[in-house]
Amino acid sequence: MTDRPAPPAAPPDDGSGGAVQAPTLPADVDRHTAELEKAVTNLEDQARRALADLDNSHKRHTRDLEQVRADERANVAKQFLPLIDHLELALGHADVDPSAIVTGVKQVLAEAVEIFRRLGFERIDQVGVPFDPARHEAVSAVHVDDVEPGTVVHVVRPGYGDGSRQLRPASVVVSTGPQ
Repeated sequence: MTDRPAPPAAPPDDGSGGAVQAPTLPADVDRHTAELEKAVTNLEDQARRALADLDNSHKRHTRDLEQVRADERANVAKQFLPLIDHLELALGHADVDPSAIVTGVKQVLAEAVEIFRRLGFERIDQVGVPFDPARHEAVSAVHVDDVEPGTVVHVVRPGYGDGSRQLRPASVVVSTGPQ
């Protein structure tokens, strides 16, 4: 129910014997009021439905995102399964020929580096390139007579990735040039 203003008080008698007529409200005010109340109710209902749809969409998006993440984790893990298999094979042959383990481990390392490359994280381990603070982390500097200053002379720990997709920079030793 809506609050309506009180009708104006009856006008005073003008002395001519006839009362002045008070202005009358349109007869269909109640009909208009009912239509407005119905429109407001419809808009409120639409707003509630829109909020419920938004909430359901958010929940669906969250579920879908969780599923995509789970699928991606499984995909990455599957790529590492051959590494585990090869390491187990190498350990199984350790008693037969210990030098075969070194060869096997080198092959497993090469396979791991290839998996990282396929995932978009190229290995950074070049020597003789200019030091780049975006790709390298200098852990030491040495004097080398025949190498330009600022040149990578040794990679202590390789880096993986580049730019915004960098897992870690390469830890390197940099030349300071001749003494």
